[in-house]
Amino acid sequence: MGKRFAIQTLELTRLFKGKKRRREKHPSKPVLALDRVDLQIEEGELFGILGPNGAGKTTLIKILTTLLLPTSGQALVDGLDVEKDPSAIRTRINMVSGGEHSGYGILTVRETLWMFSQFYGVPYGVAKKRIKELLEIVHLEEEIDTKIYKLSTGMRQKMNFVRGFVSDPKIIFLDEPTLGLDVGAARDCRKFIKEWMKREGKTVLLTTHHMPEAEELCHRLAIIDHGKILACDSPENLKHKVQAETVYLLEVGVQDFEPLPLEIVGNLKQIAGVKVISHHQRRDRESTELRIALKEESLISIVIEKISQNHTRILSLQKEEPSLEEVFIRLVGKGLEETEEGSGEN
Repeated sequence: MGKRFAIQTLELTRLFKGKKRRREKHPSKPVLALDRVDLQIEEGELFGILGPNGAGKTTLIKILTTLLLPTSGQALVDGLDVEKDPSAIRTRINMVSGGEHSGYGILTVRETLWMFSQFYGVPYGVAKKRIKELLEIVHLEEEIDTKIYKLSTGMRQKMNFVRGFVSDPKIIFLDEPTLGLDVGAARDCRKFIKEWMKREGKTVLLTTHHMPEAEELCHRLAIIDHGKILACDSPENLKHKVQAETVYLLEVGVQDFEPLPLEIVGNLKQIAGVKVISHHQRRDRESTELRIALKEESLISIVIEKISQNHTRILSLQKEEPSLEEVFIRLVGKGLEETEEGSGEN
């Protein structure tokens, strides 16, 4: 029996036609928001999407949540076609968007969450218990009878987060779910997401601008730009794919706490495959730090042997891993923090 996909897209394409505005002779150019996107997200997977503004993330989520029709191609959610079975899909999914204002200001937190639970037909006893438990997780239980218009921005986002899980969906779409939350609240939400994922058959599609969040949570990531998937793999594999060299950080100490002799550094530079080597004297620790870039990881054993032959002690050895931000910059050409201005349909 083959793998069961919670979400699958086949050459999914969305073209926004150009619009003609007042006092303009010609309509604006059409925008290709999604360009033949192929994705396969397995049931039980926490899948992330990273991309700059205008990359196609929001368009993709709108199609998968049946809010927008594709121009061509196919999108399946829990095996159902978004064009043919939108009503059936909506009973199985939910969505949380950062900065979204859910509900009505005159209602209390309890009333708002109860209202959304009834939209999904959650039984009375189950809804009451689930609302209480979820509010405790995000530390909002004391505000259960507070009207929404009296909540701070962070509190409203906490309530919005709870609203997404109150129906206990099979598949949930989290679009910047921790936006506006303080560090502690964001940590609690990430912890809950990881616990929720342990339940059988649950799937999460996450978009975020916060690289550490993506790296902490996601089993796999897709990097998208200009409507195309540039790469798709686990965070670890993505980092290794763009790694041009292996870098090690060593702290070494010489007898009598003398600085590392320059001839040792020179000898290390003569090893075939050592691309770059730098050194820094740590007077506070009476040791020397070495940063060595190697063509191949296996060469570290030769480096260690050379250092040990010169009455030098290796105090610590650490492999320097590339960051997810480096992967993103390598593929997209700029970091996420450089893409936040000038957003449009994305």
